[in-house]
Amino acid sequence: MTAADILEAWHAHLTLSRRRSPHTVRAYAGTASRILHAMDGELSWARVARIDAGTLRTHLAERRAEGLGNVSAARELSALKTFIAFAKEQAGDLDASRPRLRGPRVKKGLPRPVTPDEAVNLAETVADDASVPWIAARDRAVLLLLYGAGMRIAEALALPASVLPLGESVVITGKGGRQRVVPILPIVREGVDDYVRQCPWPLEKAKPLFRGAKGGPLAQGMVQRAVARARVVLGLPATATPHALRHSFATHLLGAGADLRSLQELLGHASLSSTQIYTQVDAATLLDVYRNAHPRA
Repeated sequence: MTAADILEAWHAHLTLSRRRSPHTVRAYAGTASRILHAMDGELSWARVARIDAGTLRTHLAERRAEGLGNVSAARELSALKTFIAFAKEQAGDLDASRPRLRGPRVKKGLPRPVTPDEAVNLAETVADDASVPWIAARDRAVLLLLYGAGMRIAEALALPASVLPLGESVVITGKGGRQRVVPILPIVREGVDDYVRQCPWPLEKAKPLFRGAKGGPLAQGMVQRAVARARVVLGLPATATPHALRHSFATHLLGAGADLRSLQELLGHASLSSTQIYTQVDAATLLDVYRNAHPRA
């Protein structure tokens, strides 16, 4: 058995059985590829199933020497443990146990939302920086979807042109293939309509709504770089990323009285515990207001 055989089966398992996102599949496949290519001799499911804690510790030490941070190291260890568990199933090795190795401690930070004005200014500045008008309209529409509808950037860029014309809501497919209904505000709908009117490429229903300069699917990196340039102009911190607009959507809704269950549905979280972090964000925002405004703070 070759490394390619193992990786092909692992990729199929993640994509079809586990229904992981393309980003997760790439990351997990890359992690598995690295550990396989570090193993000498003939490969087999049974051999992968018996990778021990010492081997993982050595592998992670080498990765840390390459500059891997705590968060990335913890994710890599989690991916490796999942890969080993899959190998155990494939080998039918009931005696093989998952290696007992704890990852580095990762301090879980709170999302850093931007204010409503900053969100709008970010979208407008990105548009002003664009090279041609239709790209300006495109970038503005994408950012309005992130802040106005709480979409992940991957979800917005995966929207097919078949969603047109936008109504008061749209059904999107998020992580794990979970579908949810997302309300579309008039300002968001107008932004998308403006992009559609100016887009020079034919928007076929089965193809992505948002196009790159040469007509292909718009890449996340293009949006991220545009936002990075805009936040420098506006003097915003490095935490003002496209994903921060989704955090802002959730934080501002919660601050306006939205309940956690409704917010969970709007964000597409599988677990309420993922949504509860926004209660901490809102409390942190209130404390900042208090410290900045109270005369005795």
